[in-house]
Amino acid sequence: MTLTPMQEAAGAAIRSQNNVLLLSPTGSGKTLAFILPVIEMIDTNSPRLQAVVVVPTRELALQVESVLKEQTREIRSMSLYGGRPAMEEHRRLREINPHIIFATPGRLLDHIGKENLNVLSTRILIVDEYDKCLELGFREEMDNITTALVHVPQVVLTSATLFEEKSEENALDAPSLLQRREFKTIDFLATVHDLQARLEICIVPSPEKDKLSTLARLLTHLQGQSAIVFVAHRESAERIAKYLKEEQFAATVYHGGMEQEVRERALYRFRAGASTILVSTDLAARGLDIPAVRAIIHYHLPIDEATFTHRSGRTARWEDTGTAFLMVGPEENVPAFVESNEVLNVDDITPQPFHPEWAVLYIGRGKKDKLSKADVLGFLCKKGGLTSAQIGRIDLGAHTAYVAVKRDVVKRVLHQIAGEKIKGMKTLIEEMRR
Repeated sequence: MTLTPMQEAAGAAIRSQNNVLLLSPTGSGKTLAFILPVIEMIDTNSPRLQAVVVVPTRELALQVESVLKEQTREIRSMSLYGGRPAMEEHRRLREINPHIIFATPGRLLDHIGKENLNVLSTRILIVDEYDKCLELGFREEMDNITTALVHVPQVVLTSATLFEEKSEENALDAPSLLQRREFKTIDFLATVHDLQARLEICIVPSPEKDKLSTLARLLTHLQGQSAIVFVAHRESAERIAKYLKEEQFAATVYHGGMEQEVRERALYRFRAGASTILVSTDLAARGLDIPAVRAIIHYHLPIDEATFTHRSGRTARWEDTGTAFLMVGPEENVPAFVESNEVLNVDDITPQPFHPEWAVLYIGRGKKDKLSKADVLGFLCKKGGLTSAQIGRIDLGAHTAYVAVKRDVVKRVLHQIAGEKIKGMKTLIEEMRR
């Protein structure tokens, strides 16, 4: 595995048992930078909890845990987050005795308060997207977490934005117990200029305050390329996604007010290419690993440079290139922190939706049923008559599976597998509708 200079430097600092502040742009691989040394320090023969990773959102918890599982299956792990019964998580904690947990602040404190977790053996505390944890109103919870884990010998904080000097009342102040620690700073934020070199920024004027028709024209200009449309409010996300669907665009909505299962389906459809447009609040601006996003559309202008950076960082990840479009209404101005003289006028474009290449099949069995990705692939090839080229991304949940197949073969494959058992099990298999 070839690591970046940032990952090498961060790994060396963490292995030296320093408290580490890791500053690096969105999409630069910070997760792998701390996961690799943590893997090395965990004693897999011990039944005790050894590492705690705090993240601002459920999606990021699952994403970071997936990076761990890609590297090793010998370390027991678990994600803890709200929106599901804490008792269910407690039962699982007792069953697996995780070496490492990935948790949102509120749910972590809940388990600590109920003594569902023994954190005394914890050797390292990592707060991923540290600034975002505090932005989302977790300041008091972060204070309580650092108090509960005051004994932990090593702390790692990660962020994609620089911590500036703040007043005491500012929410971005570090919790007091962290202020007493000395941190070794690994600062690769200067490489944000590399991102700027790979990111094209384009201004899209909207002649109307309501930018819906301009958005449809812009999406037509993109010709079906994957795009995330960022908006300021959940209600706006719902309204815009509804409009795009009515206009036959392959759009999916995503925000924090949705049920977790619905959010999961939305992300899967987008990642798999069954939806080419994700209309989202800033919930999607951090932590989500969505490959090959070609365009970011700021439907509502970012309120500050950090928001612009995190949103735009969903494209042009690693060595890829991408474009950030800022939609500017008749009463709006381009933010001062955005440097771009490029203007794209889409007024003469006739809106025309592009239909995605992929569709998604839902399978009512998952990991708990001992179903593997190989089982799904083999079933669709043998029973459904598909080739591997007609099958895309496969995701397995505890009791469900999602698989992308070429849209033009969906009806045929559903007809051929009707009534067939997968791995000897009867189950529901149907097309996932948007």
